[in-house]
Amino acid sequence: MELTILAQDAINLLEELISTPSLSRQEAEAATLIEHKWKEWGVEYKRQGNNLWAHNRFWQEGKPVILLNSHIDTVKPAEGWETDPFTPTYKDGKLHGLGSNDAGGCLVSLMAAFRYFYNQKDLPYNLIMAATAEEEVSGLNGVASILPQLEPVDLAIVGEPTRMQMAIAEKGLLVIDGAAHGKAGHAAREEGDNALYKAVDDIQCLRNFQFPLFSDLLGKVKLSVTQIEAGYQHNVVPDICRFVIDVRTNEFYSNEEAFNVITGLLQSECKARSFRLNSSHIPFDHPLVKRGQELGLSWFGSPTTSDQAIIRKTSMKIGPGDSARSHTANEYILPEEIQSGITTYIQLLENLKIK
Repeated sequence: MELTILAQDAINLLEELISTPSLSRQEAEAATLIEHKWKEWGVEYKRQGNNLWAHNRFWQEGKPVILLNSHIDTVKPAEGWETDPFTPTYKDGKLHGLGSNDAGGCLVSLMAAFRYFYNQKDLPYNLIMAATAEEEVSGLNGVASILPQLEPVDLAIVGEPTRMQMAIAEKGLLVIDGAAHGKAGHAAREEGDNALYKAVDDIQCLRNFQFPLFSDLLGKVKLSVTQIEAGYQHNVVPDICRFVIDVRTNEFYSNEEAFNVITGLLQSECKARSFRLNSSHIPFDHPLVKRGQELGLSWFGSPTTSDQAIIRKTSMKIGPGDSARSHTANEYILPEEIQSGITTYIQLLENLKIK
């Protein structure tokens, strides 16, 4: 199939997706739109909830399996949009619209690359294309819900905006709810045990602490206290102070290991919301990384988290667009970025040999 046709179909589909609101957990209409497109293009697919996936036509058992994955959901529109975020709008050569960059451009580019290989016989691998939901909220009804039906997967390419450079490692995400406990008392007298002060002591401890293992790819484990709440009246010493810790782990610490280190430092009660979004990476000597280097692509470690953490396979994050535009007002992508993205995805996969 001609690349010009694939690119134009991809851009047309992206315009339709922008016009179809698909906030996380509300992706049904966008999923149905993709269904209709796959039917139109002759692609056989399956759907579970708001997740869709398809196998290449000439699937051969025993060959390695490559998963192509990107998400169909978006965050809510940020304040400050100059146009309707749900109306695809071209301005100065840029296609504006909610989800255009994160991750609509990646999604339609991966789908185009999948179409390129869909009818080819004797591929050295099998391909699965998965368009999935709830990525922005790390939801249980997104890619996690269909992984058992996709197995076995030997390699995953996750579509996120990276300027088509190779994110060969990604930080994990751990969110901890902390609660410092004290005793209520009258603020005018020497009564009570101020929970807020205890929380401040713990927060200061976190501010000064650094995990010893530093990653050349991902840097240090980053700790940020992002929320705090205490008290209900000015003259009452608070008996509880709640705070939230955002932890971004590198590849040297699992989320559970990081949690154990942090709880050992604090007097506050701590509870992890989840341990499942661990750091991920692909080896430097993997054939996909080598193929990317042959194409002149650079590599980096990504500070942001994606479905790569949930897939938990050898994987690379790569896609058209720029992460700096994600979740911003007037989000956009360039049509030429989509065209280049499709070409690069195809070049990465062409004649790729994995065990």
